[in-house]
Amino acid sequence: MTKTVEKYHKYSYNELQTNQSANATQNYQDYERLKANVEILQRSQRNLLGEDIAQMNTTELEQLENQLEAALMNIRSTKTQFMLDQLADLHNRETQLVEKNNALRNKLEETDHNSQVPDRMLAVGSNFPPQSHRFSHHVGVNSNLQFG
Repeated sequence: MTKTVEKYHKYSYNELQTNQSANATQNYQDYERLKANVEILQRSQRNLLGEDIAQMNTTELEQLENQLEAALMNIRSTKTQFMLDQLADLHNRETQLVEKNNALRNKLEETDHNSQVPDRMLAVGSNFPPQSHRFSHHVGVNSNLQFG
């Protein structure tokens, strides 16, 4: 019975050690592959930043130039789209403000028509001087209207 248990442990531990060494080998291969990818990416980053260009051949330089041009085009298109969106927002805001201004102007005209006071009463009974025509013109109100 002891011999059987020893054989069992021997084969079980050998199989476990074989699996562990296979996993270790696989992990090491993954590590080496990832390390190579990191080195390639770091080299590419240095090249994009303008470092280590002297070591590059003409095809690599042309590829780098094409990458930079594509990146610039992407940046410019993104910036243009952002500016167009901003312009559309400002246009919508302008339209809303014009509509609000027109509504306020109409309300002011209605209020003025409903409570119109003769000019002589404004001059005699008011503590406030009449507004100039320039002010009502700048605001966009009918220049014939006077405020009391």
